[in-house]
Amino acid sequence: MDVRYINPFVSSIKNTFETMCMLRVSVGKPELKSGKEPLSDVSAVIGFSGDAAGSVVLHFDFEAASKIASSFAQIEITPDHDDFADALGELANMIAGGAKSQFEGLSISISLPNVIVGPDHNVSASKNAPRIIIPCNTNAGTLQVEIGMVLAKKVGDSASKAVAVGANT
Repeated sequence: MDVRYINPFVSSIKNTFETMCMLRVSVGKPELKSGKEPLSDVSAVIGFSGDAAGSVVLHFDFEAASKIASSFAQIEITPDHDDFADALGELANMIAGGAKSQFEGLSISISLPNVIVGPDHNVSASKNAPRIIIPCNTNAGTLQVEIGMVLAKKVGDSASKAVAVGANT
């Protein structure tokens, strides 16, 4: 995956966590995903379609998810709270939307968020899109941001639109 499409996610992660959660985030070196890791307790998934297709997945353990959701909502949110999944889905939406706004020359739509809650699950993704993992640390805990994206056309080309090939849950 081209760095032109990774850097917008890094920028959006930092901006979203610092402005919406009041949490400083340190972003580690992006790596190609190998195997089925990461296993998560909570995964917030957003799909892409249009000139590029794929998904972004935020992976958390329960403790980090609760602390991050609480920072975002400015109230205590535990995994059994009615707004737990919504808060994390909205964070994924903001990160995906922030990155999307930085993709020059691409027309991309993002889906509504889906949030999977359950211990040690894996979010399977299409084999058509290489998956990049971006490790992130905050004072509220760690998370991993997984990105998979395939361009349907080169920027400036007039090829047909891509079909979503994001996470299969």
